[in-house]
Parts: sequence; structure tokens; C-alpha cells
Amino acid sequence: MLKVEGLTKIFGGLRAVDNASLEVPEGRIVALIGPNGAGKTTLFASIAGFHKPNSGKVTLLGQDITGMAVHDIARRGMVRTFQITQPFAKLSVHENIAVGAYQRFPRRDEAWEHARRIGEQVGMGAMLEQPAADLTVAGRKRLELARTLATGPKLLLLDEVMAGLNPSEIVEIIEIIQKIRASGVTVLLIEHVMQAVMSLSEHIYVLSYGKIIAEGAPREVVSNPAVIEAYLGRGAAEKMAAGHVEASHA
Repeated sequence: MLKVEGLTKIFGGLRAVDNASLEVPEGRIVALIGPNGAGKTTLFASIAGFHKPNSGKVTLLGQDITGMAVHDIARRGMVRTFQITQPFAKLSVHENIAVGAYQRFPRRDEAWEHARRIGEQVGMGAMLEQPAADLTVAGRKRLELARTLATGPKLLLLDEVMAGLNPSEIVEIIEIIQKIRASGVTVLLIEHVMQAVMSLSEHIYVLSYGKIIAEGAPREVVSNPAVIEAYLGRGAAEKMAAGHVEASHA
């Protein structure tokens, strides 16, 4: 569904994304992980049209969308959420979701009904008339999901949708994302919550200093020495391996 080939994004002298390539097959949940400052959000923004790449190619459903405007990419079926949620505070939850629904349904009654269904899908059925300004962090995250879902995406890019949530809220969001995928939406997610990454994703890419340093199945990736060192520093993989050996001899 999505193919990114050799994407590079430079800000001044900083190579924020350096020749990164990844693929997201239709119907899958794929994760992009890496330490803070690795360039994950910049890569997301470049894929989704918020930044114009310096080089490389982005293909969605076989069509080249590199450098295309955000709204045109959204019409083709790819939308993203943001780390920092910014709902329309003076509008209700229902009205916020309807803003996304109007992209698919120009008639108000159809957009309103679609927004209601999406609200129920993300567990906000009882909050629809509540002002968005009154929502908790978890509520805002659900609303961000709902607004993007209301556009009828084929591919959803989720940028740290679980940041700031407690363990029970994380479990609830994991269930919602699983239902979203079951409804036919493909997902690419950036996430620091490893519980979510391990339980949701079927394939993981690891970004460090703008480069993809590893990819594969979740259990392979988290035990990869290059990935351990990217997160914990040089020599960490050897120390962990030595500790494991010592423990096994104890």
C-alpha cells in the first residue's frame, strides 16, 4: 500500500531523515520506533506531505505522491494524527469529528451520522455532546483518532497516540487500533510504548539519527544489538549479553 524509497529530508545542515526506505503492506500494522530525536516525526511529516523531501520517492497505492499537498494526499486515503492534540475547543466532540467527516460527506446530515458512528467506534458515544475543551488527555487522543478516521482513510499514520496515557488507557487504545485494522484500515504507527508496539505490530522499522538501522518481526528487532545500542548507548548490547550469560551460569 505504502512504499517509501530513499527519502531524505534536510533542515539547514541537519540530515533529519537520511535515505530511509520502508514498506507498509495493505491490511497490516507496521511500527516505526527509535530513540528521541531519531527523525521519526520528520519522516512521518515527509510521507504525509507536511514536509517536501529533498530526495526520495513516496508511493501510495501504486501512485507517486512525493511532494503532493496534504489535502490531496488525504483525499487519496492517507491521513495522520499528531503528537500534540489540538481539538476545536469551543466545539463539541461530535462537531469536531464531523469536521473530518465533511471530506467524505458534503451533506450535513450524512456527515453528522457518520461522525456519530465513528465516535461510537472509538468509545466516545457517551461524550458526543461534551465540549472538546473538557476532555482528558485520553479523551483528546481518542478524538484525534476519531477525526482522522472520519475522513475514511485507507492508511492511518499514528504519531505517538499513546503518549501520556496510563496503563489501562493504553490497553483501551490498543483494542481500538485493533478494531480499526479489522475494519479494513492499514496502520503505520510511531510509538514509544513498547507494550503497544509488541502487541500491535507485525513488522517494525527502527530509525536512529535519520537512518533505518534495523527492520523485522517485533521479537527479532528488540533483541537486535544495533537497536539495543541505539536506545541504551554503545556497549549496552555486550553488557546485556554478558549479564545474560552470567545469570545463566548462576
